[in-house]
Amino acid sequence: MAFSFQDMVEEARLSARALIDYGEHFFNPTVRLGVTGLSRAGKTVFITALIHGLTRGGRFPVFEAYASGRIARAHLAPQPDDAVPRFAYENHLRALLEERRWPNSTVDISELRLVIDYQRQNGADRTLTLDIVDYPGEWLLDLPLLQKSYEQWSVESLALSREAPRAHLAGDWHAHLATLKPEAREDEQATLTAAKLFTGYLRACRDERFAMSLLPPGRFLMPGNLADTPALTFAPLDVRVGGQAPDGSLWAMMVRRFEAYKDVVVRPFFHGHFARLDRQIVLADALAAFNSGPEALHDLEAALAGILDCFRIGRSTFLSSLFRPRIDRILFAATKADHLHHSSHDRLEAVLRRAVTRAVVRAEDTGAEIDVVALAAVRATREAQVAHGRDKLPSILGTPAAGESAGGEFFDGNTEVATFPGDLPPDPEALFNGTDAFRGLATQAAEKSDFRFLRFRPPKLEREGNDEPALPHIRLDRALQFLIGDKLS
Repeated sequence: MAFSFQDMVEEARLSARALIDYGEHFFNPTVRLGVTGLSRAGKTVFITALIHGLTRGGRFPVFEAYASGRIARAHLAPQPDDAVPRFAYENHLRALLEERRWPNSTVDISELRLVIDYQRQNGADRTLTLDIVDYPGEWLLDLPLLQKSYEQWSVESLALSREAPRAHLAGDWHAHLATLKPEAREDEQATLTAAKLFTGYLRACRDERFAMSLLPPGRFLMPGNLADTPALTFAPLDVRVGGQAPDGSLWAMMVRRFEAYKDVVVRPFFHGHFARLDRQIVLADALAAFNSGPEALHDLEAALAGILDCFRIGRSTFLSSLFRPRIDRILFAATKADHLHHSSHDRLEAVLRRAVTRAVVRAEDTGAEIDVVALAAVRATREAQVAHGRDKLPSILGTPAAGESAGGEFFDGNTEVATFPGDLPPDPEALFNGTDAFRGLATQAAEKSDFRFLRFRPPKLEREGNDEPALPHIRLDRALQFLIGDKLS
């Protein structure tokens, strides 16, 4: 769709903001790092571990500036944006260390400023300001709506809902949809019912048994203070692309509310926050897809492709810094690598790399750098070899969260157990081409699925004197090196 006058005005405003930012950053270099991911991917844990490791003193052998001693100090600074909530770092750290529970999921945007005093490789003392912007990945998947009409969105949403395993989850919504005539007079109650059933379908798709990732509009699942407003009260209708909604019709009512959603929710996020990012990490819970089955893995692939399409990417140049900021580095991270034995970490990384391959090919000519890593920002398990008959299985040791179960046994949240989660295939293509499809929770009982990943509590850590203990991790330092290592050289 063509740019609207409003979009052109916002582009001009962004260019003006970029000029101001460039002037400020010339004397005080600043990197705005976006951290996002889909539900339960571990965004809050990642940010908390990153800040704690840099400010307290973590073990980061691959993060060159830190490992070589060139970082003298890292400390938190006052919140930079007055209209954005501060990331509740101290509360999240307390949850991890003292309560041994994972922090609550991201439901809104938040931000935190970290100042890093370091020495360049030529010996000069410098300061880098790192503004970390935390936002739900579901919001990111809304950005393509800016370029779609209501009719396009309806056709795509309905087509997706008629594919397995979504089709049987959409039964109630589809039944109500069959009773609606788009050209009929607008009807508030019919619209409320359609929106409620459509939201229920989206919520069912996100259940761990199915672990679907492509679920726009994102605010339907996390409405916040917009709950029950007209901007969040619409649903797809069975209409055709290019059709014209009659005045006063149910169809016209849905169109009006769809456009309101873009104006009230999507555009403010894009112009106020997203378009100003310099670097980005996208966290993905690939293990949830393995748990569910092949359909969830393909859905994750589509979601990651949609996410990459959202970014304004390219090599950062003098002119782009002045007038059109771009994201010049994007890292895709498969989280919860600690739920696998280290022998499968590279395989997990290969699966995610395969999932983003098609999307990355389209971005290669822009000059942006894109990488993939498997990591655990906070490692909740240890490794062990467990005897199984004459064999020894590469297993992991950890404390499952209360209520988790395996093999008919339910865990109390205090008992450490050894578990063998399963081996990932050496060739990730086997999981995508259908020749070696695996069984997941969407079609099999837990005991018959090929992979079963328990939820583990954060590790029990001992204080080192009066200092807080370092948080164990897997490859967090490699993520830091890619995201900001060049800025500290």
